[in-house]
Amino acid sequence: MTRLLIIGPPGSGKGTQAVHIAKHFSIPTVSTGEIFRTNASEETPLGLEAAKYLDDGAFVPDDLTNALVKDRLRDVDVQPGFLLDGYPRTAPQVMELDNMLASLGHRLDAVVELRAPDSELERRMIQRAKEQGRKDDTVEVFRRRLDLYHRETHEVVAVYAGRGIVVSVDGSGEPRAITERAIAAVEKFLKAGVTP
Repeated sequence: MTRLLIIGPPGSGKGTQAVHIAKHFSIPTVSTGEIFRTNASEETPLGLEAAKYLDDGAFVPDDLTNALVKDRLRDVDVQPGFLLDGYPRTAPQVMELDNMLASLGHRLDAVVELRAPDSELERRMIQRAKEQGRKDDTVEVFRRRLDLYHRETHEVVAVYAGRGIVVSVDGSGEPRAITERAIAAVEKFLKAGVTP
């Protein structure tokens, strides 16, 4: 049973790495970003509300996000483990996740933190915008998200670092190399038996 969280700034490749890391550990990914985008494209009530925030590069409010994640963590397929991608993003969400997991008798095993220079992150986002035509990937929106990350989400890393469960990974370079570094680092951490 492996319960992981992947975190990092926008453009750090969280989504890509989450898929590969989750596959390696035979656990599903729980990606709030993908759920929001799917709902937005399908124009569901939640999606329409979430789209207002996503298009501006802002975070979807905690109450919407918390409810979505709480429901997802009750699903049968995540009982053996999961990899969270995109949540928690703020210190209050960390506390909410703690409560969710405690109510299920679970806890996080490790937090994978991807790190990369801001210049490389911006280059990746511009490239992704061209390839995928995503209107939420403008330079302005990217810089707003990066600023939000540095101001708010960085606190999440600090909380988990205080618990001794952060596994920092160099997120620079080719995706395959990053995946190999991340898996090796997590396996080493879990094998060492370092738990909160």
